[in-house]
Amino acid sequence: MCRPRRVSSYGFSNPDGGVRIRGSRAPAPGASLVCDGRHHVAKEHHISEPRINDRIRVPEVRLVGPNGEQVGIVRIEQALTLAQEADLDLVEVAPQARPPVCKLMDFGKYKYESDMKAREARRNQAHTVLKEIRLRLKIDPHDYGTKKGHVERFLKAGDKVKVMIMFRGREQSRPEMGYRLLQRMAADVADLGFIESNPKQDGRNMIMVIGPHKKKAEAKAELRKRRDDGDVGDGIEAPAEVQDSSETV
Repeated sequence: MCRPRRVSSYGFSNPDGGVRIRGSRAPAPGASLVCDGRHHVAKEHHISEPRINDRIRVPEVRLVGPNGEQVGIVRIEQALTLAQEADLDLVEVAPQARPPVCKLMDFGKYKYESDMKAREARRNQAHTVLKEIRLRLKIDPHDYGTKKGHVERFLKAGDKVKVMIMFRGREQSRPEMGYRLLQRMAADVADLGFIESNPKQDGRNMIMVIGPHKKKAEAKAELRKRRDDGDVGDGIEAPAEVQDSSETV
């Protein structure tokens, strides 16, 4: 006995007995209908891993051998048989091709090698961090040398440094003195960095940004080599005035 079609006042009947919302589209292949209380919304399922073996549902594929040799277009049954005889997996590597391209490989080994490559890439990935160091206009020569040492250490590590001079009281009427102090700092570390942002007044502060000559990745590789050779560096710790702004530039 046929089930009667359901008809809605805001939609029209479907041949399968369901109701399609007026103006809505049919779900794409591989999508499912999810009810949000009023309408049925098509929700797509994205598969992150490639299809393998019996999950490949196409009549024929372009087969690639385990060593990269071109086998040609074969039926899916034949491709699965070849994979089983070679004790390998049939992996779909190019699903958008017509027909899809599949390769004979050890899928477990392939996943392991891919994970190791991704981990190594994340390990070598370097983000340049903007460090911040503050100076007073009337800074003692010894304190200036200490601050300059921190700037040099940051630049050697491949980080940018924001040098800030804080003016107090009547010092705000002498911005040229702050400008000269920042230019002096830039000249003292010129072999490690360059002026990326010229000194500029920002309220009671004057700011200058110094960029490193070395890239972050190069600095990390050099530091790793020094550690392997037994040279652990100077071991200087930053004082309270030296701050990490936690910005990725």
